[in-house]
Amino acid sequence: MNELKTEPFVWPVRVYFEDTDAGGVVYHSQYLNFFERARTEMLRAMGISQTELKEKHGYIWVVLDINVKFRQAARLDDELLVTAQLQWVKGVRQGFRQEITRKSDDVLVATAELSAVMLHADSLKPARVPGWIKERLLNE
Repeated sequence: MNELKTEPFVWPVRVYFEDTDAGGVVYHSQYLNFFERARTEMLRAMGISQTELKEKHGYIWVVLDINVKFRQAARLDDELLVTAQLQWVKGVRQGFRQEITRKSDDVLVATAELSAVMLHADSLKPARVPGWIKERLLNE
């Protein structure tokens, strides 16, 4: 297997009113959305469209498990930087590490470790990551 990419992908996110609770603090479930957006944009930056992946190739990616640690509160109007980085590939599973930092002070807001799996879209049975995708995920 080739080496993993050493630099994480970074996606900027602004906290909107809809992301917060009554106190102006980001509601805990919104962090999952921020992490998901960063992973999706990382794939898009690699030329992997999830719509095309399903419609043309018959695959979908799903999260198997996720462990989120909340470190600091993010608030309304904060600019956040969300990273996404592939950590490992084992059979049909892939592991990712993600971080959210506040841009203004570089404070770590939350971290996530997760595993994902590619499935055949029609049967929802696990599938090995196709070679062309694996090449894009890994350094050449």
